[in-house]
Amino acid sequence: MKPLLKLLHLNNSDRHLLINTFMLLGLVKLGLWLLPFQTLRQVIANFNQPNPKLDQTSLSKIIWAVNVSTRYIPSGAMCLARALTCQVLMSRRSYSPELCIGVAKTDKGKLEAHAWVESQGQIIVGDLTDLGRFTRLPYLPGNRL
Repeated sequence: MKPLLKLLHLNNSDRHLLINTFMLLGLVKLGLWLLPFQTLRQVIANFNQPNPKLDQTSLSKIIWAVNVSTRYIPSGAMCLARALTCQVLMSRRSYSPELCIGVAKTDKGKLEAHAWVESQGQIIVGDLTDLGRFTRLPYLPGNRL
């Protein structure tokens, strides 16, 4: 009940952004589960076009919406779902997001991956204290919009 009350106390713009982010994050998470990654990227590319009708939301508001939405998505959302969601939100508001994916080996030799979004050299979503240990993969088509 408390989250619903918090949602109702937001201004219309923040409420709209949060609800849209929550739905988009849920759809991206579902898409990652159901679709091959390249197919999902093609679907997402259809939504990545700037929309002049959308208000120019600050990056801090986009980050806030992604972080809050992640808390209420069942089982949370992994870094790739968060990064793809952030990329769409930023692109639609005429920012220039760059989807970054990196890999690293753990001490036990296991391969792990991490995804984050950068814009103008600044990490927007997905910053880690040990991000430097990840080797960034070459850019995929569509990483830079």
